[in-house]
Amino acid sequence: MTDLPVPRGVLTPHRSLAELTWLRVGGPADWLFQPADEADLAAFLRDLPPEVPVFPIGVGSNLIVRDGGIRGVVIRLGRGFNAIEVGAADGTGRAPVTAGAAALDAHVARKAAEAGFDLTFLRTIPGAIGGAVRMNAGCYGRYTADALEEIRLVTREGEVLTLPARALNLRYRQSDLPEGAVIVAATFRAAPGEPAALAARMEEQLARRDASQPVKARTAGSTFRNPAGFSSTGEAGDSHDLKAWKLISDAGMRGARVGGAQMSELHANFMLNTGGASAADLETLGEEVRKKVFQSSKITLEWEIMCVGEPAA
Repeated sequence: MTDLPVPRGVLTPHRSLAELTWLRVGGPADWLFQPADEADLAAFLRDLPPEVPVFPIGVGSNLIVRDGGIRGVVIRLGRGFNAIEVGAADGTGRAPVTAGAAALDAHVARKAAEAGFDLTFLRTIPGAIGGAVRMNAGCYGRYTADALEEIRLVTREGEVLTLPARALNLRYRQSDLPEGAVIVAATFRAAPGEPAALAARMEEQLARRDASQPVKARTAGSTFRNPAGFSSTGEAGDSHDLKAWKLISDAGMRGARVGGAQMSELHANFMLNTGGASAADLETLGEEVRKKVFQSSKITLEWEIMCVGEPAA
């Protein structure tokens, strides 16, 4: 095996990834690297042989790792990358909120609200800020792109860069990032709001989510992107005709199972590990859903969950 640089952080060979994903499936990474800080990450990537692939993961909220695992180095940011700082308001009343890529979206929303700034749309989005940027995560009609000002990242070559949001070409559940780059922080420009009102809004959003989604089950959020090309707005007049859950339900796949994998009865676009599912079960079920939806509606659903790695040998 290729010799790897010796970092200050933790570098673990043959590390199982199943317990690092919300769906609790998947094989091992050749190596799991948990950098001590930004300088450690930059030096490691700089000195890592260029033929060794890298794959950053967040908290694994949007991921199926296949049963054969991931070749190369998986990078997972931890405590050195979860700080949240709220700056002073500018002349418009807006303020910068800078969060490490490992900071949970919900924590960022709460800390901003406590300081009187509105990033409430992040409150119900599962995962961490790095993933929210990469996927342009959104909820109730608002998106990361609406508030993002700039990001800080480390390139595959170990260079630390600051990029404006416009350089990422953010769009529905997609962005353009340099291959192998690792987001380490993001700065948002947040509008002012009354802390009590922001807290109340987040509580209302949580209640709405809890009533319509299987939040206590082992899941990874929405399985497929909405063909409509936008998230639910949460408004009464929001059309559901081109929402993934409606197409799945109309195709008769609500509650469908493969092994330990199941499409939720509560929300048809949520895939569950009901216990003992393999990554192959989950991916097979997802592909069967895509097939049935196409037969029913002539629409091809696109995965929102990322399926990565290699199948079992």
